[in-house]
Amino acid sequence: MLLKYQEKLETIREQVIEIMSGLISANKMILDALKDCDKEKFENAKLFIKNVSNKTEEIDRGIVTTLALHTPEARDLREMVAFLKITNELIRAASNTRNFINGFQDVCGQVDMKAINEFALPMQKSTVESLEHTALMLTLDCVDEVQECFNKALIAENKTDDLYEMLEADVLKKSSSEAEFVSYHDMLSALRKSEKVADRALSIAALLLYARNGGQIHQI
Repeated sequence: MLLKYQEKLETIREQVIEIMSGLISANKMILDALKDCDKEKFENAKLFIKNVSNKTEEIDRGIVTTLALHTPEARDLREMVAFLKITNELIRAASNTRNFINGFQDVCGQVDMKAINEFALPMQKSTVESLEHTALMLTLDCVDEVQECFNKALIAENKTDDLYEMLEADVLKKSSSEAEFVSYHDMLSALRKSEKVADRALSIAALLLYARNGGQIHQI
C-alpha cells in the first residue's frame, strides 16, 4: 500500500512540476517579448499555459482519490494538503500571466522603451526568478535546501514589489499629458499582474515549505 501511495504522490508532484514549467516558459517568453514589444511572442507565451484549469482539476481528483484510499503519514499528508492548495495558486498564476500578456501588448508600443528597460524588464526577470526558485523546491528533499530556495523566491518577489513602487512614483512624477498618463497607467495595471504572478509563486513556495518543515500554512 505504501509503495502505491508513493507512486501516486510522485505522479501528482510531476503534474505540478509540468504546470510550473509551463508558467516559467510563458514568463520567460514574455521577458523576451518585452525587449522589442514583439506581439507574436506575447501571443506564443499563452501556449505554455493552455488548459491549466483542466490540469489542476485532474490533480485535485488524484489527491482526493489517494487520500480516500490511503492513510498517509504526517509529512506525506502535509504534502498532499499543500498540493491541494497549490493547484488554486497555479490557476491564479496562469490567469495573471494571461492578463499581463493581454494588457501589456496593447500599450507596449505607446510608452517610452526607457521605462520598459528600466522597470518592466527587471520586474519580469524577478518574476521568472521567483517561479524558478519555487519550482526547484519541488525537486528537493533537504530541508536546508528547501529553505534556501524559499528565501531566494522571497527576495525575488520583494524585488517585483520594489520595482513596481518605483515605477508608480516615476509615472506620477513625469507624465506631462493626459494621453501619456493613460498609457503609463495602463502599463502599471498590466505590470501589477506580473507582480501578482510573483506573489502566487511565493504562496506556492510557502506551501512547499510547510510540506517539508511542518508548522502553520502561511498564505501570501
